[in-house]
Amino acid sequence: MSHTEEKKLQWHSAFHAAIQIELQEEIEFLQFLREFNLTQKPLQIDTLIIKVDAGRKVQKNLGQIFRQYNIVEYKSPTDYLSVNDFYKVMGYLCLYQSDTEKVMEIPPDELTMTLVSNHYPREMIKHLQQQYHAEVKKAFPGIYYVTGLLFPMQILINQKLSKKENIWLSRLRQDLHTEEDMKPLIHAYQGKDKNPLYAAVMDLIVRANQNHFKKGDETMCDALRELFADELEKQAKDGFNNGFNNGFHDGFNGGLLEGKKKQLIQMVCKKLLKGKAPETIADELEEDLDSITSICLTAKAFAPDYDCDKIYEALAAKKA
Repeated sequence: MSHTEEKKLQWHSAFHAAIQIELQEEIEFLQFLREFNLTQKPLQIDTLIIKVDAGRKVQKNLGQIFRQYNIVEYKSPTDYLSVNDFYKVMGYLCLYQSDTEKVMEIPPDELTMTLVSNHYPREMIKHLQQQYHAEVKKAFPGIYYVTGLLFPMQILINQKLSKKENIWLSRLRQDLHTEEDMKPLIHAYQGKDKNPLYAAVMDLIVRANQNHFKKGDETMCDALRELFADELEKQAKDGFNNGFNNGFHDGFNGGLLEGKKKQLIQMVCKKLLKGKAPETIADELEEDLDSITSICLTAKAFAPDYDCDKIYEALAAKKA
């Protein structure tokens, strides 16, 4: 995969969707805020998870450490966690706690830190042990608790997570095996293709592993084609906005497009509400400017409510 194709893969968007899927059973009392602005200046947390019911304990393995306010930093498979990342996220927690109208409005003991990476951060862990005498304990497969710091902290290693309990996050990588990894994923995706969260993650995983699929067995490709058969037929008829289709795997990718496009429209509308220009939005989302401009122009007719489904239908009608 070329460097250009790698840049177009929206790992953070897929991660934000995947972590919501993983915590789906308790979604009713968790609030997920993407690219949360810590201050008025552009200083953003990858994901902020707030427990709406502060007294309720999260049962999912990756959420058992959670308190009321939980800051998450995610690194894509090609990136890694460094010592500087630790201090940056620790700074986020301190800023989040202190940037309030009232003193101690956010109790420090209600904050946690989660660092997510595909690689175990040995140098960072070594630094924490030497500098702060921090203790690292394996709580679950791929989940490590770090104690002795200012806030409770956990490290999630994607490729080491339980493939049974963490179906989506454990496969948010680009080195999947068609038989071992994709068949359970396809099974979990059945009936969820209209859900933008599932579609966004599945789209990213397929795009990131398209070379493996091309080299993989024909049975796997047939399974993917069968799963997305209805969407493929509809996509062939619609011929919707080629600007969104860059780098998608031919044959079985059509079924993923609708959810991805709707999620993109939703993200664009959120940024339009903040008064951002198409050029800025395209840059922040790392998307094609023509596609973003098309969405922005169409969305104007639906301002200020921005009904994403109607905007999607209007865009599709233009291409009909």
